[in-house]
Amino acid sequence: MKGLFLYSSMMEDNEALSTMALLRRAKVDIDSASTEKSKTVITSYKQQITADYLLEEVNLENYDFLLVPGGPYVAKVIDTDEVIQKTIQAFYEKKKLIGAICAAPRFLGRLGILDGKPFTAFPGSEKDAPKGNYLGNQKAVTTEGIITARSAGAVIEFVYALLTKLQSEADAKMLLENIIY
Repeated sequence: MKGLFLYSSMMEDNEALSTMALLRRAKVDIDSASTEKSKTVITSYKQQITADYLLEEVNLENYDFLLVPGGPYVAKVIDTDEVIQKTIQAFYEKKKLIGAICAAPRFLGRLGILDGKPFTAFPGSEKDAPKGNYLGNQKAVTTEGIITARSAGAVIEFVYALLTKLQSEADAKMLLENIIY
C-alpha cells in the first residue's frame, strides 16, 4: 500500500505535517505532492515545506490511497482548483481510500462523494455536502473508502482511523502506545 499526500500553500500545518510524520512512524509508504507550480509550499503558519514531487510528476495509478489536509487554502481554491478535484475524483472512481481532514471534506462534498454518507469536517464545511450525514461531534468518521476528520485537534484520531484501514487496529494501537497517547 502506497499513499499520496497533497500539499498546497496555506495548508494547515498540524493536519499535514503531523499526519505525515505519524504515518511514516507507523511505516506507511507515502509520498507528498505539491499542487502548486513549485515543490515548495508555505503552510498556514508560515513554514516552508518541500514536497517529494510536483503533482504533475506523479502517476496516480502508483498510489492506493489519497490524503488531503485542510487549511485556509480550501476556501480560496474550492471554486477554482480543478487539479485537486480531478485528483480526488480519480481516486474515488478507482475505489481507492481517500482521507480528508478539517475543511478538505468540502472538496468531496462538492463532488458528491459524501452524498448519503456519514462524515465529519470543520464546522461550516458541511455546507458543501448538503446530501451527506454530517456528524459534527465526531473527531473522525470512516465510511465506504472515505475517512474524514474534524480539525487539527483530531489528527491522532484521523491517523488511527487511517492505520486501522491501511494496516490493522493492532498497528494503530501500537502507534498510540509508542507516542504515549
